Amino acid sequence: MNVMSWGRRGLLGTLLLPLVAGCVTSRAHNSMLAEKDDQIQQLRDERTELKGQVQSMKAQLDTANGELTNASARMSEPSSTESRSAAATPKTVEKIPELDDVGVSYGMRDGNMVISIPSSITFPSGEATLSKDGEKALKQVAATLKKKYGSAIYSIEGNTDSDPIKKSKFTSNRDLSIARARAVHTFLVVECGVPDSKCIVVGKGEYDPIAKNDSDKDKARNRRVEIVVHSR
Repeated sequence: MNVMSWGRRGLLGTLLLPLVAGCVTSRAHNSMLAEKDDQIQQLRDERTELKGQVQSMKAQLDTANGELTNASARMSEPSSTESRSAAATPKTVEKIPELDDVGVSYGMRDGNMVISIPSSITFPSGEATLSKDGEKALKQVAATLKKKYGSAIYSIEGNTDSDPIKKSKFTSNRDLSIARARAVHTFLVVECGVPDSKCIVVGKGEYDPIAKNDSDKDKARNRRVEIVVHSR
């Protein structure tokens, strides 16, 4: 009985051993699969995070490139004052010796001849009465207008610097610029025979500078009467 019992137990153990071993192997296999799934998921999460970082870096790079482009454009563009000054300053043309001799500058601007008479030779500070040098210069200007631009219209434009009026009978730079333009106009018509019907008088005050008004030299450039020749 005992021998048979032990025999049966041995046989049963022999039969169960492969099953137990199979269960252990299956659990290990499942554990390995689960571990690999975790690793794969972790790699996927890391890849997703890296993609997000790359997109963020690309966006930052695009922004930086845009800012750099805008900065370069701003650096290459002249300031508004410089742009206006460049547009206001006439381009040099063929020499006119009679104007050079009396200190009058001239040139082309926007397709029109511009003759510029500085206040340093025409008017004392804060005044609108022509000096002797100013009268001499205007006689040469009148001769040039008659000789070269007899059929044109002349816009006589007074300009000042931006300094406020202090010691003067004029209440503003605008008033002073109008008075100076009128003084030039009157002399050209009355003393030089320029037809009044061809003249337009304009007072621009400090609002059409050709320099920044940052220095005495630049302010002196802005104080001028211009005769813009509109050919017909």
